[in-house]
Amino acid sequence: MLDKSLKDALSRRTMAGEIKPEMDGVDVDVFGWVHEVRDLGKLVFVLVRDVSGKCQVVFRREEVDVDTATALDNLPSESVVHVTGVVVKQPKSKLGVEVVGRRLTVLSRAAQRLEYDTTGKVPARLDVRLKHRILDLRREEVKSIFIIGSTVLKALRDFFHQKGFVEVRTPKIIATATEGGAELFEVKYFDKAAYLAQSPQLYKEQLTTVFEKVFEIGPYFRAEESHTGRHVSEFTSVDIEQAFADMDDVMRLLEEAVVYVVKNVIDVNSRELKSLGVELKPPRTPFPRITYEEAVEILKSMGVSISYGEDFGTPHLRALAKKFHSYYFITGFPTDIKPFYIQPSSRDSKISESFDLMYQWLELASGGTRVSDGELLRKRLEEKGLNPASFEDHLKVFSYGMPVHAGWGLGFERLLMVLTRRTNIRETILFPRDRFRLVP
Repeated sequence: MLDKSLKDALSRRTMAGEIKPEMDGVDVDVFGWVHEVRDLGKLVFVLVRDVSGKCQVVFRREEVDVDTATALDNLPSESVVHVTGVVVKQPKSKLGVEVVGRRLTVLSRAAQRLEYDTTGKVPARLDVRLKHRILDLRREEVKSIFIIGSTVLKALRDFFHQKGFVEVRTPKIIATATEGGAELFEVKYFDKAAYLAQSPQLYKEQLTTVFEKVFEIGPYFRAEESHTGRHVSEFTSVDIEQAFADMDDVMRLLEEAVVYVVKNVIDVNSRELKSLGVELKPPRTPFPRITYEEAVEILKSMGVSISYGEDFGTPHLRALAKKFHSYYFITGFPTDIKPFYIQPSSRDSKISESFDLMYQWLELASGGTRVSDGELLRKRLEEKGLNPASFEDHLKVFSYGMPVHAGWGLGFERLLMVLTRRTNIRETILFPRDRFRLVP
């Protein structure tokens, strides 16, 4: 339990980032972490940081009590402190204001020497940063990424609710691979083998027969062998599925969602964007749309080797990014390279009603019209070399009345990469998991 005097002080707490020159003469109680100390002998400058920002506190040794003077001696960075003092307008200060400290109490003393510099003055490789992630997250620039991420999640939920979607939660331990393939984590589930879910695909399709429009934001897992700047083993997916809709309907919804998110980040996170050196502008809609076939022809005209029917690799996408500098859609992929649940076109069954949302070379989302006919779905499973018997729980729902439906899955961390101009997805995940990283 907090003692009464500390609780009273906390009730009066002033956040460090809220201390402004207009508060000149106001008494304050500041709680936070010691970001940096400059001891000039008679004067000690302590930069105190909390979630709102930083403030500079200056202590004059001859004017403070013995306990405070002792606490200031060899005060380690990252110690948790309580400072009382008075706000003074100070034009010479970088912040334009400082707190003249009366008393400093160390609530939690950090180690004298930490393994990682939270001021950012000493550059560190990403693997070192991730090894000391909690300290890394205390850096203003790094923390800003996740404050923006919080805004994005809220904006997405607000957007979907405004559009009449119901938020759902589907299982993450499943009996059958959602999309086939080998990228599955097998887990021991009592006396059975189970898998960690790759996506909520089959469940969200089934749920359109109940709620019509559903969305889910949750963690998913892929035993991803690729060790790149955009692949990890655990990621967050933003998924929607909509009854009585086709790919065009959900593409428009995706455009609207992206614009809504960007506007919210601009409105709410100006401080964080400034910290990251990022300037955002809402993208114009509709986003450019090219077909898969057109993309192949563009690549060939650029001298890039590709055959029709080949899925796009990183070299192909980086080449397309030279022509498309923002958000754009690639539509109409060959049916053979899309999952079994994607609807073949009624005009040409070799082409699917599918799309990918791209930002330059980075794939952000994938979606399309889904197969809504049970017999066609059985056929598609067999064409993909999958056993329909393994999907009976899903297939039987098609005999209960399945509407035409469509949807997409959006990589949350990839979107956050775009919004914060990061180049490695691990920078947008608090504690990333990949082939080589299981801790912290």
